[in-house]
Amino acid sequence: MEEQILAEGCREGEDTARRELYDRYAARLLAVCLRYSGDRATAEDLMHDAFLKIYGAFDRFSYRGPGSLRAWIERIAVNVALEWLRNRNKLNFRTLDEGRALPDVPEPDPSEVARIPRDVLMEFVGELPDGYRTVFNLYCIEGYSHRDIAQMLGINEKSSSSQLFRARTLLARRIAAYMETH
Repeated sequence: MEEQILAEGCREGEDTARRELYDRYAARLLAVCLRYSGDRATAEDLMHDAFLKIYGAFDRFSYRGPGSLRAWIERIAVNVALEWLRNRNKLNFRTLDEGRALPDVPEPDPSEVARIPRDVLMEFVGELPDGYRTVFNLYCIEGYSHRDIAQMLGINEKSSSSQLFRARTLLARRIAAYMETH
């Protein structure tokens, strides 16, 4: 079913369209929710919550060409995950203290990182503390700016930047340790 027809069917409350939407995008939304929650059971709950919001919000969706439906539902899933993190006070943001800066760890060579299986890299991201993981996902994967992230999370841009720096440092350490043993 074409994306625009699928969206229209969901807007009209057609069960077959809703089932198709779920079948087509559930795995993708689960992956999005897993990136933010860090555990599968919570990610599954968040994904189902996202679908409920999606089904109830089709009156606000406007088709803007191929991929617009996917982008719209992914944005809703990200917002559901962020809301979950905020409601559980899981986002502990602190600006990086100048006197306590983390030691500079060189970023791994992209060709070395390319040899690491994707699921292992995603496991490393999932192990990051909630605040680091959230900013890393929003900046590196979703493509938001620090200004956008600061507005979304109610923090200042420096906090977003320092969370990303710390996330990258921890990931660089994990990647280096992995490369030593594999």
